[in-house]
Amino acid sequence: MATKNFQAVDEQRGSMALMSETDIIARILDHIDNKTTDMGHSGWKEPAANYQSIERLDAELALLRRRWIVFCPSAALSQSGDYIARDTADVPLVVVRGNDGEVRAFRNACRHRGVQVASGQGCTSVFVCPYHGWSYGNDGALRNVPHKDGFPGLEKQNRGLVAVECLEKNGLIFVKQDPNSKDQADPTDLPDLIPKEYRVIKSETLEIAANWKLHLESSLEGYHIRSTHQTTFFPVQYDNLTVNETFGQNSRIAFPYQAIEGLRDKPKSTWSTNGRLTFDYHLFPNVVVSTFPDCMQIVVLEPLGLALTRQHMFLLTDCAEDGAALNAVLEGQEFAKVGAIEDREVVLSAQRGLKSKANDYLEFGLYESAIEQFHGALTEELKGITT
Repeated sequence: MATKNFQAVDEQRGSMALMSETDIIARILDHIDNKTTDMGHSGWKEPAANYQSIERLDAELALLRRRWIVFCPSAALSQSGDYIARDTADVPLVVVRGNDGEVRAFRNACRHRGVQVASGQGCTSVFVCPYHGWSYGNDGALRNVPHKDGFPGLEKQNRGLVAVECLEKNGLIFVKQDPNSKDQADPTDLPDLIPKEYRVIKSETLEIAANWKLHLESSLEGYHIRSTHQTTFFPVQYDNLTVNETFGQNSRIAFPYQAIEGLRDKPKSTWSTNGRLTFDYHLFPNVVVSTFPDCMQIVVLEPLGLALTRQHMFLLTDCAEDGAALNAVLEGQEFAKVGAIEDREVVLSAQRGLKSKANDYLEFGLYESAIEQFHGALTEELKGITT
């Protein structure tokens, strides 16, 4: 396939600018006609050691703790009392929408003996430690200490759950664990990705026996579509045809469906990407937001070890709770799930390949520019981080 280099055009548009739907579709149709695709300026060689070094993993976890990162969509905590408790960068946190409607984050540890006061997700006005029954409101305040006479001098106002910085913006909830971080950039300055009317219709957690970066990389290029997805995505998409954009440290990759051809004879004023392509928004460093017909999926990747990643997935839509539209969304996600399994299989194989020590580095070519963007930003961010 021939190629076109559109990267310079994107640079001229500004780091936070993204193309309009009309411009994206026009660029894709031009690629189809000319058998071209977007490509980067240069490739990237990522040392295999960076997937196998515990020191590198510790630095990556330290990075996740020092900067604003996406925790979940706002819609996952839509009602007062809704909470999600999970480890984030190896630290137990609980994020909850209070009775006043504000979202707050806390270190998930009782102020008595450190036991977690919440697990999983649910809805509550009070968190009760399962060890000795100390209880906390969903504003974090210590409310009750059983047999409090055994703790002379205890000042309840000073023993609430320890707060973590939390921010709700553009349909996403962010946390930042290190209050002393000197990061100047605002990674929460993102486009409006999540429509306000969208709700969560499904959430699930999955553990994958592979390094988090290997898993992430599988979402950031279309070079593998034909080989990996021969009977799933390839018949309805294209071989190695994507439009790649950057905004800040983040990327947006457009994966067109062949149905986009149906727009050729329609007025540009009616062009829409819904049902014609998938956008993958990579929100640096560990989140991917994917758009599908009438729904979107948010995936948060939590590194658990050198070869273990926990994936948190949220599926959102605005379709009515019953009816053909919602059924179509769910059917489409069953199809996408098969493709996701195919991706996991090659990721697991790549993880095994690291053990072979065949490669000193993993090589990413010009068609994989979003991965180059990711590793470049990660390398720069890790400079000077000590663990």
